[in-house]
Amino acid sequence: MRIGLTILVIIGLALAHLSLTAPDATTPAAARAVTYFTTVADSFVTATRHLEKCVQQITTDSNSVAQARSALITCRRYYKRMEFFLGYFYFSESTVYNGPPKYEIEEPYMEYQHPAGMQVIEVLLYEAEVPVHKKELEEQAELVRSSAEGLRGLLYGFTASDAQVLESMRLELVRIIALHISGYDAPLLKSGIMEAEQALLSFQHQLPAFVAAPYADSTAFYVQRALHYLQGRQQDFDGFDRLTFLTQYILPLQRVFGKYIAGSGQLLQTAPVLNYNASHLYSRDALLITGFGAAADTANDKLVALGQQLFHEKALSGNNSRSCASCHIPDQYFADQLTRSASFNGQTLLKRNTPSLLYAGFQHAQFWDGRAASLEQQVKMVMQSVDEMNADTTLSMQQLQQQPVYRQLYSKAFTGSKAPVNMDNTATAIAAYVRTLCGMNTPFDRFIAGDTHAMTKEQQNGFNLFMGKAQCATCHFAPVFNGLTPPLYQLTEFEVLGTTASGVVLPARADADNGRYDFFPISFYRQAFKTPTVRNAAVTAPYMHNGRFATLEEVVEFYDKGGGAGLGLPLDNQTLSTTPLQLTAAEKQALVRFMEALTDDKNSLRQYQTAR
Repeated sequence: MRIGLTILVIIGLALAHLSLTAPDATTPAAARAVTYFTTVADSFVTATRHLEKCVQQITTDSNSVAQARSALITCRRYYKRMEFFLGYFYFSESTVYNGPPKYEIEEPYMEYQHPAGMQVIEVLLYEAEVPVHKKELEEQAELVRSSAEGLRGLLYGFTASDAQVLESMRLELVRIIALHISGYDAPLLKSGIMEAEQALLSFQHQLPAFVAAPYADSTAFYVQRALHYLQGRQQDFDGFDRLTFLTQYILPLQRVFGKYIAGSGQLLQTAPVLNYNASHLYSRDALLITGFGAAADTANDKLVALGQQLFHEKALSGNNSRSCASCHIPDQYFADQLTRSASFNGQTLLKRNTPSLLYAGFQHAQFWDGRAASLEQQVKMVMQSVDEMNADTTLSMQQLQQQPVYRQLYSKAFTGSKAPVNMDNTATAIAAYVRTLCGMNTPFDRFIAGDTHAMTKEQQNGFNLFMGKAQCATCHFAPVFNGLTPPLYQLTEFEVLGTTASGVVLPARADADNGRYDFFPISFYRQAFKTPTVRNAAVTAPYMHNGRFATLEEVVEFYDKGGGAGLGLPLDNQTLSTTPLQLTAAEKQALVRFMEALTDDKNSLRQYQTAR
């Protein structure tokens, strides 16, 4: 479940790190990083030359393809050793080597980057007839090799601070936790465990440059423990126990390293979504809601209270008959369990399934097609939609103004405003309330927090499958398990799954909904939809944008078959891999059981269910 169409939410993200004020001279820690980078880069160059030679020697003999795949794994090994440095200080250049094997769309300019690099080579090396793609393979291998030969030239005039190097290491831990062990970069090679080890080795190499602070020894200890666990397990991608690795090794390392940075006085925050004060990536506060374009402070209790009241307010609809809660029913995990909700006229159905609003704040785009850039914008669009609430916003505000309780609530929430009852403030309040809908109190969360009895053995196995063999976590990224792309979580992915209008019943029937294409009419967006969270999926059926999948078992079967194309639909832009996952019946059941463990405790959600 990978290869999405990505929107760049914050322009200039790629090299944001380098825009920071840098010292006049390179520090010893930066010097150590540069020396290491140049040494590994030289080995990377040698590996790319060997890869190019192996690609040139590809024939119909399967051994020649196997040799090329092996050479690619070697290239990836060396790339992962320098990723912490290259991915942080030279992000744009890093995409030449390890960019996704699909078109990247940069909005709002509609510019796109052609797929290039090792991930493209991987896909081609696993085509049914590899020799047919030899010319393209040779072009890609030459590009990687020629670019690698220029890596040393990047360092001209390079300077960096200790804080920058430490942050680059911190972000590499996030990659290991959320990307490497899931096989995100190389799902077909299944080299992710080896790549995690290589990334951690580079992390370990940098530690001697930082010794004069509390937790330095603890950090070194946990790195060695994690490496010891990884060593010898690199070849067992499908069987790797990710849950044990997370809870006993890499998350404790992330925790003590965060304490080390805080104690060293070298804290640097260039990732607005990540909370560096959180214990680790699976902590409830790991992601900052303020990093998602919040127009107001969600910690403002008066604002949230107003938003909760308005969420249930039917005066916001054209005939005073429906509210936000009419379709996003709090007692039903803020969904409605319908294939599609009724339109405002009561005679037709809405175009798409109503998703849960739980964790909706942790996205950079709203609606299935992402046409709203914020929750505030979404509120206004829903109110004004003739199919949804059909409100006359002027009249709605007049009705609220006439009620003393609302005049008081708005005045408390928007102090200093002479006319607080207005549409902008209404959208701000409702959006603030929706951003609080994030329980993070599931059996899985309790297990990660130390309650080893919170999940059954089958659910634990399901998590390992979700993060590994089943490839779910290559699109549903930890910790929210939605389309937010690590390590910075500033991109929202859209996928072309080939979702059918017939579920998994054969013959498959194509769905007519063009998704994001109707909003941005470019071919890469045809039938592309936002990746929702899997949290609470077990209690918010039916599934997909069209609600055509009644059970999680059907959803798992759909992915196991390779999406719409795997079921026989003629799709040339499907971003989901069409390669069957070959899951057993027991594995499919374990996956469903794990997703059941992502259900928030109902009692923890009661605070959200009724107006205050």
